[in-house]
Amino acid sequence: MGFVDYAVEGAVGVITINRPQALNALNSQVLDDLEKAFDGVDLDTVRCLVLTGAGDKSFVAGADIGEMSTLTKAEGEAFGKKGNDLFLKIESFPIPVIAAINGFALGGGNEISMACDIRLASENAVFGQPEVGLGITPGFGGTQRLARLVGMGMAKQIIYSAKNIKADEALRIGLVNAVYPQDQLLEEAKKLAAKIAGNAPIAVRNCKKAINEGYQVSISEGAAIEEKYFGDCFETEDQKEGMANFLRKKDDPKKVKHVAFLNK
Repeated sequence: MGFVDYAVEGAVGVITINRPQALNALNSQVLDDLEKAFDGVDLDTVRCLVLTGAGDKSFVAGADIGEMSTLTKAEGEAFGKKGNDLFLKIESFPIPVIAAINGFALGGGNEISMACDIRLASENAVFGQPEVGLGITPGFGGTQRLARLVGMGMAKQIIYSAKNIKADEALRIGLVNAVYPQDQLLEEAKKLAAKIAGNAPIAVRNCKKAINEGYQVSISEGAAIEEKYFGDCFETEDQKEGMANFLRKKDDPKKVKHVAFLNK
């Protein structure tokens, strides 16, 4: 698929943006190739995805400035919609997506990482929204997701100042979940993906939908959403076998370290 590679390892899929000569910058073709890659995921066999960039310098250095420099107002808005539509697809993708951020995650790079469920960074990762220095605003969700992740004050500081932050600061403010040495990042991401993939797939998917749909509504509305997806899990093979397996282990103290609940 041109600038995007896709590989499957067991129940884990790895999508790699492969344009290292341009630090994996997002142009229209990369966005199209990414959409094709996500559309091509076999959801019957793959239960978790890892998204990363080729090389050890950059995850995604941003949107392609060369392509953007000559856009009209209408074309700029259309380009923003193209990116936003894709990132919304990633955010609502049925299975979890882990961003393995290996280097620069600037502009569109930070924005695509924020569309993922979980962000893991290498020690050399650098994050930022440099758009105001180029005379534009973030266009692929940066003004929306960053505030939701790190709080409005911190998001405004990062966006207004166009100042980059390093991996340790990104971890401190909650932009990323963990930081690893460069040579361990991808394996750690795959390890987490495999752990997620090993859990009941219907339950994991329903958890993602409940979190995403409930985050921007009142707690009472969110509770109703949770109730729906909680109920949807019952009568599935995953629920029947999972609970039966738990009860079998409960009867053997040697197999249980922590008991979440006991039948009375």
